[in-house]
Amino acid sequence: MAGTRTTAHVRSKSRTSARAASRTRRHLRVRKKMSGSAVRPRLAVTRSARNMYAQLVDDVTGRTLASASTLEAEIRRGSGDKKAKARQVGKLLAERAAGAGIGAAVLDRGGNAYHGRIAALADGAREGGLAL
Repeated sequence: MAGTRTTAHVRSKSRTSARAASRTRRHLRVRKKMSGSAVRPRLAVTRSARNMYAQLVDDVTGRTLASASTLEAEIRRGSGDKKAKARQVGKLLAERAAGAGIGAAVLDRGGNAYHGRIAALADGAREGGLAL
């Protein structure tokens, strides 16, 4: 029959969507407890398979105050694995935050575990002078 999915396809698809749904639930659970302000913005971290994105968000006005990612030329050119580049993103974001007059932020890990690249980005931001 044309268009019929195999059992294996349905099984793997449901597993993937359940994983994504779990991460979304965790993110909502974290977000209902925190909110960023101009004094202490929210450090929103997004992780894809290849890149890391981080931005400081003032939730009161809905504006991004500073941002950094692995897509920037100075980080992209650098050597190291994804974890080392995530640390560089954290340091770069801390420099930009200091330039904008921001000294502290609240970490929003986006439903991901505080482990690996998320922890490396947070450590890099702390090394750069941002209080988390």
